[in-house]
Amino acid sequence: MLEEIFEKQGELNRRIGHDTLALREHFDPVQAGVWLHDYIMAASNELEELRNCTFWKHWCEEAKRGQRFAIHDLQNARVEVIDLLFFWVSLAQCVGLSADDCHRLYMQKLKINHDRQDRQYSMKSKDESDNRAVHL
Repeated sequence: MLEEIFEKQGELNRRIGHDTLALREHFDPVQAGVWLHDYIMAASNELEELRNCTFWKHWCEEAKRGQRFAIHDLQNARVEVIDLLFFWVSLAQCVGLSADDCHRLYMQKLKINHDRQDRQYSMKSKDESDNRAVHL
């Protein structure tokens, strides 16, 4: 299913002028960086829209009644999560990743994250050296 999503997202990106599938074949780090920035900005906006589906403002009436962070617009929250998926796939494509690449890297990083939990992961002792083993 992820492969189909990557293919469809590549088609949509091509329509809007960011041919992320062709970029994988002929990688240009400058073009990739420009498009990566575009998608980072778009994803950032979608995160804000998702947050706005909750009562996140500590000064609002809902927060004062103990409902801070409650989701008040579930339907739109779900759509915003899917919008994030659109941009996540585009970000992956901008750095030359296929659906299969993402799966392989995810599985490697998942093991690291479990290992970190087994070792009582701490921000204070974090050094990211274990991430060096994650590669295609």
